[in-house]
Amino acid sequence: MILTKFEKARIIGARALQIAMGAPVIIDISPDIIDPIDIAMIEFENNVIPITIKRNQ
Repeated sequence: MILTKFEKARIIGARALQIAMGAPVIIDISPDIIDPIDIAMIEFENNVIPITIKRNQ
C-alpha cells in the first residue's frame, strides 16, 4: 500500500507516542537511540509497526 505523507506522519507520530508512554520496542536497536520518533521511524522503515490503516471509500 502506498501511503501519503500525512498517513506516514500520523503513523510515526502515533507509534512514537506509544513508545514514549512505555510500549515495548518491536525491533532491536542500538542503546544510543533514545528518541521515540527515531525509534518509530526505524520501525516504520522495517514495516513492523503494529498499526493498520482503514481508508474510507
